Amino acid sequence: MARGINKVILIGYLGNDPETRYTQQGGAITNLSVATDESYKDKNTGQIVPKTEWHRVVLFGRLAEIAKEYLKKGSKVYLEGRLQTQKWQDKATGQDRYSTGIVANELQMLDGKPDGQQGGYQAQPQQHAPQAQPHRQPSPQPAGMGNGPDDFDDYIPF
Repeated sequence: MARGINKVILIGYLGNDPETRYTQQGGAITNLSVATDESYKDKNTGQIVPKTEWHRVVLFGRLAEIAKEYLKKGSKVYLEGRLQTQKWQDKATGQDRYSTGIVANELQMLDGKPDGQQGGYQAQPQQHAPQAQPHRQPSPQPAGMGNGPDDFDDYIPF
């Protein structure tokens, strides 16, 4: 029997500069807020109505460092990853709360570089430290988080 597929592909614009922090072990974690735009035709007025959807994206390891260094508010990006939901208890009410975001394992900057080339990077699972590789190379399927050392397994900052 086939396993399920959890894959997200986004092309959008950063709503803010990337926010990067580091774990106690020194691993980078970068959060992005990415906007995608759609539009629909209003049945009553016949006018086209724009709709913006905001997505929370997290990157780990070398991919997080690349985003921190090269991206800024307004940057156009292509991202691939998977949805992940976190559960926690609200301290004030004790109720369970949930948050879903995207754990990205591939990033391509669509704005281009000063030399006119575009850069694509993928997270590569490694024992010690993740490496970013050019988009043209095939990416192995990550296991678990697949985006960095074990210290990332329980820390998805959505």
